[in-house]
Amino acid sequence: MLMTSAPLLGPKDFEFPAITLSGVVDHGMYLHFRNCLTSAPQQGLVVVEISTLGGDPEIARMMGEDIRFHSDLYPDRRLVFLGKTAVYSAGATFMSFFAAENRYLTRGTRIMIHERLITKTINLSGPLSTCIATLKANLHEIESSIAIQNEGFENLILGSDVTMDELLQKAPENWYMEANEAQARGLIAAVL
Repeated sequence: MLMTSAPLLGPKDFEFPAITLSGVVDHGMYLHFRNCLTSAPQQGLVVVEISTLGGDPEIARMMGEDIRFHSDLYPDRRLVFLGKTAVYSAGATFMSFFAAENRYLTRGTRIMIHERLITKTINLSGPLSTCIATLKANLHEIESSIAIQNEGFENLILGSDVTMDELLQKAPENWYMEANEAQARGLIAAVL
């Protein structure tokens, strides 16, 4: 079970989120997020609320890195994640940048975790040695993306009873988890 050092928050703490995000995780969401984060208080509780069916995992990582950086920059500020309704795909990636003690979901919210996706056509043309280089470059891209994905998975499950083996087994088939299960497994602090 999750052991927290930060005090458990209640519904009243989430009444007026400083940052509200909904829709596709894309560049537009990132710009809105950055504007809100810049004007958020530098002390006390700052709630980041999100509902998303997913989007660009690299944008989610950029937003997450901003959370990490600002947490270090302003140690008197507690940045807390609140997932509402759906926290799918890139939303789960973003959630992984918050410590489990700072993750909350509303009742009935679902998390969906899956592997990164790729759609790519590789055309081979020219001398055979350049064809090998093209194939190797694409393989390296996939291997690097898997490493980045797995780093995020490790952050997501840190301190929970979800193992990396279990996650890697379920992620290829889109693992949906309801809020109460996420709390029981130690992925979040509480359900509101």
